[in-house]
Amino acid sequence: MTENKDEIFFEALEKSLSVEKSEILFDYIMSGEFSHIRLSAILSTLRSRGETIEEIIGATKAMRKHSKKIISDENTIDIVGTGGDGKGTLNISTASALVAAGAGIKVAKHGNKNISSKSGAANILEALGINIMMDSKIAKQSLDQIGICFMMAPLYHPAMKNVMPVRTELGTRTIFNILGPMTNPAGVKIQLTGAFDKKLLEPMAQTLLSLGTKSAWLVHGGDGTDELSISGISYVIEIKNGLINKFTINPNDLGITTHPFGQLIGGDSKYNASELTALLSGKKSAYRDSVILNSAAAIYLSGKVENLEDGIIKASNSIDNGFALSKLKKLINFSKDK
Repeated sequence: MTENKDEIFFEALEKSLSVEKSEILFDYIMSGEFSHIRLSAILSTLRSRGETIEEIIGATKAMRKHSKKIISDENTIDIVGTGGDGKGTLNISTASALVAAGAGIKVAKHGNKNISSKSGAANILEALGINIMMDSKIAKQSLDQIGICFMMAPLYHPAMKNVMPVRTELGTRTIFNILGPMTNPAGVKIQLTGAFDKKLLEPMAQTLLSLGTKSAWLVHGGDGTDELSISGISYVIEIKNGLINKFTINPNDLGITTHPFGQLIGGDSKYNASELTALLSGKKSAYRDSVILNSAAAIYLSGKVENLEDGIIKASNSIDNGFALSKLKKLINFSKDK
């Protein structure tokens, strides 16, 4: 680090940083060089000012540098949201990961316990009976043998131990909600990533593109959720062939019935786990339709189908033929043995 930590701290409070200076700042953060008071000031300032593309790129580079990693092939995907949308929905990205895996897509799911929500990915997987504390060796085996793995963020980002107390105390979304989906330890090149704020789609897309992502959708539901919505239109920024495209998706155009947002409200981890199991067992609901739409997008991004409509068919088959439920059971049994 070439810049004094006091200098970079005060500069971060006064103005937006370049990619290089943001990386230096977050190197200091990851190394535990700032007190909780100073770290709280940095995170609060970034949020109130609005994180720039340059700051997000620099922070992502620093966080990736400090993380543990597993090796995955170029067709592996992560389905993840930033969280922080405050909507309290059922766990859509987690269920979509299982459905996509059931459709033959390799999924390296990266997540954490809830910080600003009722039930994060790790909470519901733990409630389902999965050992969420699998280390990198076991996660790699799970990915290779089952086609899906879960990577508990604190195990792969040990430097985050310096940040977690402050995040928990703040109890609100911070830049780390944005960084989490872009720092998958498996180094995935394909992503379906939801954002809690439409304004984040562009900077997140630019960050992923600059760091080598092959194919991605950055999505924000018109109902304010960090996933593709079934209550109305969704906003999408696509990374494809080194270019960025923008469009909207309406579930009605895809033959998916729209549902009032309230039908997706979840509860605690035990309740959400029960609903996820019912979904994978064939229960028809708004939850099923939401998961089918989101997993269809993941299947499409992975190149298994030519369009979203065919992705919907494959996602539906994954549930109706028991493939997704089988993946869940295999993941539970595999993790228990480790």
